[in-house]
Amino acid sequence: MTAASFLGYTGFTLVMPFLPLFIGQLGVTDIGQIAMWTGVSLGVTPGLTAVLAPAWGRLGDRYGRKIMVERSLISFVVLMAAMAFVTRPWHVLALRAVQGLFAGYGSLSVAMAAESAPRDRMPQAIGLVQTAQRLGPGVGPVIGGALAGLVGLRRAFVGTALFYAVALVVVYWFYDEGAIDAQWPGSGDVADGGRVTFKNVLTFQNFVLMMAVIFGLQFVDRSFGPVLPLYVEQIGVAHANVAVLSGVLFSIMAATGALGHHFCGKLLRRYPARLVIAGGGAAAAIGSGLLGVGSFWVLTVASVILGLGIGAAMTAAYSAAGSVIPAGAHGAGFGVLTSASLVGMASSPFIAGFLGGASIRVVFFVDLAIMAVLAALVYRTMESAELLQG
Repeated sequence: MTAASFLGYTGFTLVMPFLPLFIGQLGVTDIGQIAMWTGVSLGVTPGLTAVLAPAWGRLGDRYGRKIMVERSLISFVVLMAAMAFVTRPWHVLALRAVQGLFAGYGSLSVAMAAESAPRDRMPQAIGLVQTAQRLGPGVGPVIGGALAGLVGLRRAFVGTALFYAVALVVVYWFYDEGAIDAQWPGSGDVADGGRVTFKNVLTFQNFVLMMAVIFGLQFVDRSFGPVLPLYVEQIGVAHANVAVLSGVLFSIMAATGALGHHFCGKLLRRYPARLVIAGGGAAAAIGSGLLGVGSFWVLTVASVILGLGIGAAMTAAYSAAGSVIPAGAHGAGFGVLTSASLVGMASSPFIAGFLGGASIRVVFFVDLAIMAVLAALVYRTMESAELLQG
């Protein structure tokens, strides 16, 4: 599942960062229209996925998660290949909307990772998959840019389809669902007569609190995209260097976020989930505040602190929720968590852009406030539960 997640997330980012250029190649010349078509096309998929992820997860609980992931990957192979043949911007929008209807392998892959390990190693399994999901977008644009330079943007979509095809082969041949079923006996023993309902999921210990944490972490993590390059130029960086130095900061956040995911399991062996989540949130609050200082080197340090805090807190929140979800509800449970994450992902750029219109520093201090409140809320109200309980 780690390999399949890395391949899928890398393949997706081969082309999506260059979607504005592709929209321009389809005959749209006005910058505002290009931005509009790009924004709507990028937003429609996570919006629909957020609505449908719990339903796909519940179907995975009922009929098997492996076939649900295979269904999602097959749809991406077909739809990404079809992108190479579009001739109008609305064709791109339509295909992205269909992708939203069939997506959902991200949440299912986390659920499958959670089940692949013994309960006392669940945080490491979740952290490993989330590390792959974080590193893929760091590698994808580099490969995609080189591929687009060699064969053109249109053919690069075929390259993306091939990445998804390889991920499909990996899941089909190497994921053993029978072994997982044997490892989690009684996986269907959920409340309400063994039938998984969303009401069951929401009543699990700390689950709603973890939804709020995941939403807040994703909201803060995605708030920098619309404003950070503008802020880098605002603090005195030469215009010619803004793109490169902004890219460096984004890469630092991605890399340290991956480290936070990876090392979270070790932290959870020594400290309760409540302390790891609250500590990660506090670190993210400090990093957000440092961003407003206005020096590039301080921005670099802030990016490191932010990435580590958000990465560790995110994996700890997923692990804390996963530890109280019965195996028969893993798909539905992680689907609901993914919906919270996607809502944060979709709403953050709009709100950050609106706030940034008044003052970019306001965005950073709003992020600080969100992280500080969540850290305090988790520290004071999270019910004690043994995360690594067998």
